[in-house]
Amino acid sequence: FKEGNNDSEDAELRFITCQSLWHQIKSETKQIQEDLNKQLFDNLVIFLRRSHSEFQEKTTEWTCRMKSKEIPTAALVLGVNVTDHDLTFRSLSEVLQNNITPYIAFLEAKDCPGVKKLMQKLMGQLMNCYVDVDSSEDEDYVQVSHNRIRCSMTSLISWYESVTKKTDSETPSKKRTSSSRHWQSPPVVVVFKDMESFSTKVLQDFIVISSQHIHELPLVLIFGIATSPMIIHSLLPHSVSSLLCIELFQSLSCKDHLSTIIDKLLLRASFPFKLGEKVLQVLINIFLYHDFSVQNFVKGFQLCIVEHFCSQPVSVLCCQLVDAKKRADSLSHDQCENIRKLPSFRRYVESQVSEKQIALLTEDTYLKETTQELLEDLHVYHENYLSVLRCLHVFTSFLPKYPLGKQIRELHCACLENQVWETEEYESSLQLARMLNKSDLVTMLQQCVEIFVSSSGKEFDNTVEKLKEFLTQFQKLEEAFQEQDVSVSSQKELQKKTDLYHLQKTLLELKESRRSKKLTKFEMLRFEVVDYIDSLVRNYLVPANHKTLHEIAYFNTASVLREHLNAAPRIALHTALNNPYRYLKNQELKSDEGSISNKAPDICIVYKLHLECGRLINLVDWLEAFSTVVMAAEGLNADAASSDQVDDIIHARFIRAVSELELLGFIKPSKQKTDHVARLTWGGC
Repeated sequence: FKEGNNDSEDAELRFITCQSLWHQIKSETKQIQEDLNKQLFDNLVIFLRRSHSEFQEKTTEWTCRMKSKEIPTAALVLGVNVTDHDLTFRSLSEVLQNNITPYIAFLEAKDCPGVKKLMQKLMGQLMNCYVDVDSSEDEDYVQVSHNRIRCSMTSLISWYESVTKKTDSETPSKKRTSSSRHWQSPPVVVVFKDMESFSTKVLQDFIVISSQHIHELPLVLIFGIATSPMIIHSLLPHSVSSLLCIELFQSLSCKDHLSTIIDKLLLRASFPFKLGEKVLQVLINIFLYHDFSVQNFVKGFQLCIVEHFCSQPVSVLCCQLVDAKKRADSLSHDQCENIRKLPSFRRYVESQVSEKQIALLTEDTYLKETTQELLEDLHVYHENYLSVLRCLHVFTSFLPKYPLGKQIRELHCACLENQVWETEEYESSLQLARMLNKSDLVTMLQQCVEIFVSSSGKEFDNTVEKLKEFLTQFQKLEEAFQEQDVSVSSQKELQKKTDLYHLQKTLLELKESRRSKKLTKFEMLRFEVVDYIDSLVRNYLVPANHKTLHEIAYFNTASVLREHLNAAPRIALHTALNNPYRYLKNQELKSDEGSISNKAPDICIVYKLHLECGRLINLVDWLEAFSTVVMAAEGLNADAASSDQVDDIIHARFIRAVSELELLGFIKPSKQKTDHVARLTWGGC
C-alpha cells in the first residue's frame, strides 16, 4: 500500500480492511463449494458404503460380482474447468477419510507412464512412504521403513491384510473409536484424477490385473472425467469395461457454480465491496471464454479488492457501509480532503445551495456528518437495489425470450451499465410480460412477495401490501375473459354468406368490433401489475455510478484488471530481459535507456547484445562483446582476464545464456553458417 507523508495510519487501516475482506471471501467461497458438493459427496459415500458392505457381508450380490470379477467404479464427471478439480478432490479426500476409509490414492497421468510406475505411485501413497519417481533403477520396489517391498498386487494384498489384522488386534476401546468412522476392513479407493490423459494400455493392464484379485482386495475406482462418460468406452475395449461395475455421478456445472458465487457473495448488501459493470464483465468474459474456472474468478475478485484498497484512499470507509458502529466522525483532515476530490461528491456539492456548498468545502465537521448520512443512504440503496433486482429477475425468467439475459448476473450488469428502463431489451421484456397468462403472473407475484418480505429493506411494507392486493384480485377473477371471442360466430357467418358483398361487409364489421373491443378485467389487472413492477425498477434500479460516494465501495478500473489477468508473455519477457530492474528492484540494475548494465544477469546481457545484431549473429563476436561487459562488471582488465581459467568461466556462462535464449525462442542454429545463429524475433514490444 502506497503511503504518503501523513497517511501511514490510513494505509494501515486500508490494509487491515483489505485483509479482512480477502479472508472473508476465501472462507465463504470454500463454504459455498462444500455446500454445492455436499449432495455429490453424499451420493459417493452411499455408493462406497454399499459396495463395501457387500464385500464385508459376503452377500450373494458380491459373490456374483466376485465371480464376474467386476470392480465397483464411480464415473465422476466434473466438467471442463480442470483448474477447479484439485480443490474438489481435496474436499473429496477429506470426506472419504472421515467417513469411509483411510486408504485413498490419487493418481495423475503424468506420474503413471506405465503400469510399474502406477503401482509404485499407488503403493507409495497407501503405505505413506517416500517414492523417488525419477529413479528408474528400482521401479519394481518401494522403500517402507528399512524394507524394500516389490510393487505388485500380491504385495499390496499382503500389506492390506497386515494392516487390517493389526486393526482387529487392537484393544476394544481403540477398535470402537476407529470403527466409528471406518469399517473393520475399509476399501482401498483409487482415484484417477484425469482419466482422459491416461494411456489406454496403462488403464487396461491395471484394470485386468485388479479384477483378478478383487476377491482378496476391496478395491474401488473413481474416474475423474472432464468431458463425457463416453470416454470410458472410448479408452477401454468392451472386454475391459465389462470388468467394471460403473455408476455415474455428475457435479454441478461450472456456470451454475459461478451464478451461486455471484448471488451469495457479490449480490449481498452485507458485503461492502462491489464490482463495477466493466470489471465484472471482464471477469465473466475470462470465465466464459478462457477457462471456466470458478477459482480463477474468485482470485480475480480478490485482486480487485487489493487494487481498490491500494489505489483508492477513501476505501478506508468501505466497511462503514454495513457497520453502523463505525462512524465517519473519526475522519482526519486528509481523509476529508480525499472525499472532496471524488467526482460524485463534486456533483453532489454542485447540486446544493451556496451556503451548503461553502460548508461542505470548508468545514470538516459538517462534511463528516454529511458523509455519514450519504454512507447510510448508499447502504439503503444497496439493500433496495438487490431486492428489486431479484424481483425483476423473477419476471424476466418467466418470459419465453430473455432480452435482458437469463442469469441474474447478466441482469445485474445491464442495470449497472446504464438506466435499464431506457434500453430496447427492457421495453421488449415489458411487452412480453404484458402477454403472460394468469398462472405465471400469480406465481411471479408470490415469489416477489417472498423476496420483499425477507428483504432487510424497510421501504417495502407498502410494496408487499400492494402485491398481496394484486394476488387477491387475481383470485377473485374466476374467468380470465368476460367477453366471448366473436371470432367463432363470425366464422359461422362467413360459412353462410359466400358472395363477395356479404363477405366484405362481415370482415369490416369484424375489424370494427376488434377496434372497439374493451380490455377485460384480467388484461387491465395484468397491465397494472407490469406497470407497478416497472415503477419499482425506475425508482430503485438506478445505476450505482449515479449515487454519491459510490467510489468508496465500487472498483471500476477495468484496464488495470485486464493488465493483470490478460497475459502478454512476449511483452513481459522483453521487459524482464531488457530492464531487469522492473522486476528485481535492485538499484545496481538501473541503467540508462540503450545502455547495458554490467551488473545484470548473463541472459539479460546476451539478450540486449543480440538486439543490436542483424538476422545472423556471429557467435565469436557475440562472445567477445559479452566478455567485455562481464569483465567490466568484475573489475578485470584485459591482462588479468587473459588466463585460461577466467576464459573458461566466461565461455561457460555465455554458452548457458545463449542456450536459455534458444530455449525461450529468440534464436535458433543456422544451417547457412555453423558459427552463426539466426535471430527469430523482430520489432519492439
